[in-house]
Amino acid sequence: MINLNQAATTYPKPQCVLDAHAAALLQEPVGQFRSAGSPKGPDVFEACRRNLGSLFGIRAWERIFFSSGATDSANAVIYGLGLNGKHVVTTQTEHNSILRPLLNLTEQVGNVTIVPCDADGWVEPEAIEEAITEDTAAVFVNHCSNVTGMIQEIAEIGKVTAKKGILLIVDASQSAGCIPIRADEWGIDVLIFTGHKSLFGVQGTGGYYVRPGIPFRPYRFGGTGRDSRRLTYEDGAYEYEPGTQNTPGIAALNAGVSYILETGVENIARKEQEQMAAIYRGLGEIPQGCVYGDPGRNKGPVMSFNIRGLNPSDAAYILQNGYGITVRTGLHCAPLIHQAMGTQEYGTVRVSISALTKEAEIKQFLCAVREIAAGIEEAKA
Repeated sequence: MINLNQAATTYPKPQCVLDAHAAALLQEPVGQFRSAGSPKGPDVFEACRRNLGSLFGIRAWERIFFSSGATDSANAVIYGLGLNGKHVVTTQTEHNSILRPLLNLTEQVGNVTIVPCDADGWVEPEAIEEAITEDTAAVFVNHCSNVTGMIQEIAEIGKVTAKKGILLIVDASQSAGCIPIRADEWGIDVLIFTGHKSLFGVQGTGGYYVRPGIPFRPYRFGGTGRDSRRLTYEDGAYEYEPGTQNTPGIAALNAGVSYILETGVENIARKEQEQMAAIYRGLGEIPQGCVYGDPGRNKGPVMSFNIRGLNPSDAAYILQNGYGITVRTGLHCAPLIHQAMGTQEYGTVRVSISALTKEAEIKQFLCAVREIAAGIEEAKA
C-alpha cells in the first residue's frame, strides 16, 4: 500500500516515534505534575515544549499547551480569548476546525468577515488589512492550505496585525514539521498545531501557543495534580491542561519533533518541494488531468487534481483497489476554498506526501493515473 494521504495522518512514522510510544506504555504511569517525572529521564512534557519552541521559533516555550489536536486547540483558543461578540477576520482557505468554532461557539455569524482567496488558495495581505475595522479583535489565518498547499505570507500579515494592534492566530496544522515557522519573528500571537501530521506524532495529540501577556481563560477545568486545595482562580492564574494527560502520546510527539530537528525542517521542506514538483509535472502532462494550483506558488506537501470524465471518489476507489494507492477525495473539511476553485460540487482528489515518501511511490502513482486516464479515453472511443 502506498500512502499519499499524509495530510490526514502521516504513515509510516519514524522508528523513534514508535519506540518512544512503546517505551512510555511499558513504563510506570507518569502524569504531568503528578510526579517528579519519569524515573528514567527528565519530564517529557517539558522536553517536548522546549523542542516545539525550537522548531516554531518560540522563546516562551512554557506557553505551549497540549491538547488532543487542532480542533481541540481551536475551540480552546476561540473560547479562551473571549471572542464572543467581537469582530474577527478569517479567510476562505480555512479548515472547518476554525470555521465551525468561529461561527458556532461565538454565535456571532455577522461578526466574522471571511476574506476571499484566489483559485490557488492565495490570500492577499492587503485584503486582510482592508477587512479589519476598529472593532476587530483578531485575525485567523491558515498557514498552509490542506487543499492546494498554498503557503500564506504570515510575516506580512503579522505586520498588518501588529500595526492594527490586534491578535494574529495562525493554524499551522498542515505546516508544522514540514515548513519553517518563526512565530516570534513573524508576530504570531497564537499558534495552533496538531501532532499526528508532519510532526510524526500519534493521533490524539497537538497543542497551541499563547503569547505571554494575552488574557486567556481555559474552557475546561479539573484535576491537575498540584495545588488541589484551590477550587477557583480568582487571581487569573489559570491552568490549561486539566485531567489525565496523554503521556505516551507526548513522548511519541517529542520523538517526532526531535527527529525533525535532527533532520532539519528546511531539508524536509526542500525534499518535499522537489517531490511535489515531480507530481505537478507528471499530472500536468496527462491530457485528461486537471491540476489545481500553480506549482510555482504552491509550496506545501499537498495538492489537488481531478481526472476529466471521472468523479473524484471513483478515481480514488480505482487508485486504492486497483493500484494499492491511498489518496483523499471530497471537500477535505475546507468547503469555502472549493468555491474559489470551482470544485464545490464534488471536490477534488488530494495527494499529500511526508518526509518519508519515496520517489518510487510517486512514480507508481503517476503511472497509475496515466493508465486510468487512458482507460477513460479508450472507453469513449
